[in-house]
Amino acid sequence: MTNIKITKVKSAINRTKRQKDTLKALGLHKINASVVHEATPQIIGMVKKVNHLVISEDV
Repeated sequence: MTNIKITKVKSAINRTKRQKDTLKALGLHKINASVVHEATPQIIGMVKKVNHLVISEDV
């Protein structure tokens, strides 16, 4: 599988608990923090739920 780099670019303040939990599950805590995950359907779905808070790019 390919890898995907996810970078948090906006704050989670005033977001729903579900969105905050999704960011935490992805491993994103601070703004401009990046993580690399395999591009599984589960990860892609999580990124789509918080796509207004993150930037994703193929690695």
